[in-house]
Amino acid sequence: MKRKIAKIGAVLPLFFLSTSLSAQTIFLSSAADLLPYAMILVVAVLILGAVYMISESFVRMEARELGVDTKKNNFSIMPTSQEMFGAKVEGPAAGQDIIYFKKGFDIKLEGSADYNVDDNVAVSTFAIQPKNFIGMSPIPKVEVEVGDEVKAGDVIFYDKKRPAVKYCAPVSGEIIAVNRGTKRSIAEIVILGDKEISHRTLPQFDLDNASRQELVEYMMENGAWAHIRQRPYNVVADPEVKPKAIFISAFDSAPLAPDLDIIIAGRGKEFQAGLDVLNKLTTGKVHLGLNAKDDDVSPVYADATGVEKHWIHGQHPAGNVGVQIHHIDAINAGEKVWTLGVQDVATIGSIFLEGIYDAERVVVIAGAELNQAKYVATYLGANMGDLVNNNLKHDHVRFISGDVLSGKQKAKEQFLDFYDDQVSVITEGDEYEMFGWLVPQTARPSISPTFLSNVIGAGGYVANTNTHGEGRAFVVSGQYEQVMPMDIYPEHLMKSILVNDLERMEGLGIYELVEEDVALCEFVCTSKQPVQEILREGLTTMMDQE
Repeated sequence: MKRKIAKIGAVLPLFFLSTSLSAQTIFLSSAADLLPYAMILVVAVLILGAVYMISESFVRMEARELGVDTKKNNFSIMPTSQEMFGAKVEGPAAGQDIIYFKKGFDIKLEGSADYNVDDNVAVSTFAIQPKNFIGMSPIPKVEVEVGDEVKAGDVIFYDKKRPAVKYCAPVSGEIIAVNRGTKRSIAEIVILGDKEISHRTLPQFDLDNASRQELVEYMMENGAWAHIRQRPYNVVADPEVKPKAIFISAFDSAPLAPDLDIIIAGRGKEFQAGLDVLNKLTTGKVHLGLNAKDDDVSPVYADATGVEKHWIHGQHPAGNVGVQIHHIDAINAGEKVWTLGVQDVATIGSIFLEGIYDAERVVVIAGAELNQAKYVATYLGANMGDLVNNNLKHDHVRFISGDVLSGKQKAKEQFLDFYDDQVSVITEGDEYEMFGWLVPQTARPSISPTFLSNVIGAGGYVANTNTHGEGRAFVVSGQYEQVMPMDIYPEHLMKSILVNDLERMEGLGIYELVEEDVALCEFVCTSKQPVQEILREGLTTMMDQE
């Protein structure tokens, strides 16, 4: 019996081995039989792929011949991933062609303003500041002296390099100071405003029958021209240039930014008149960027004529006009594009409708350190201290003209910058955190997944000015590209600026950028580099080469 069992035990491995070998033989035989079919399938896929690619090419060629913008419209046999899986858009943008931005970052801060305008904030002093105009001579020709009485629209100064462009008083009142900065430069001309603003009456202008040159000269003489900025460089527009396009963004995506529907409310006629003027200045189109996320859009924008409207969907910096230019009609070498804010358009319109230079502004005062964040009605260049008077929770704060990413620090006695319609008030971050990032910290806005608040999301953060680290070696981390919705490599561009490589700077797209476009890059920078300052140095270098 034992011998039989031993024989069976010896035979069993051979049995399993033979079974395994036979199974492998069957598998190989089956694989050999399937090989021709597999090859046929591969050939069929390749043929179908080739047919698809050729069809795609013909469709796009036909679209271009018909003058259709293939960047904005999907002329493809197959739907895009955004069309299949993208965010569902409701409201006025539903059914419209939408430009989607996948990159960006929204910084949600506490201290947003209620949707009403306070007309009772008393501002006594206003200023026009030559340093707000990039490229201007440090000491422009000042046409007034301390003690002079001026009306809104009276000429205050002009640039010696471009004397035809006049810069006018935003309000009527008495000139009480001509403050100087470093090297005797003119920092600001301060006006003690009248309680009732009086305006210089401007000569009437026949927009329909006048030439473009006559229109330009009229606008330069009466203060309108300073409201138009030119890309590249973000300088006051060159009157000798005919821009290929003019861009206006009808929404602002920056932290605590104003709702531009509220900003422009009640000024629809002036806004439309401004658009009519702008159409006379360009041989191209006037573009208006609208927020596809909005459930409602101001009729001022919805009913505007003479503009090409574009619906934009994405996180900040989707509202930046520079990002919109890049995706709608990018700036190529030698081309010029002009940009304006919505209130600048209305100011230009008021000159032609009412015959006055109306520098009225609705400004948002925002931040968690205010008793009440709100919109206020005032005038261009209002005093910062007057705007926040009796509205602070404490005095240990920083005032910013503009948003927290790209705005300028101001003292309480200083003034709102010329192109800004936002005052941000945040805590001065001069308290150090023990052990820094080594221990868990309070919730803060960050793209880093090391912060739990970034993973689970948060309703809003209380901002301060702490940079949470010192300057360090400039390393290529790929962080800039995560938040830059443009086909630009900002890290490489910044390094080319630092080494003054002009050819690389131009090739990497410096002409398409201004400071606000890279402000998020500075926010996410592990190396704590002053990215906006570096960019401006590069732009200044390129300007000097022209």
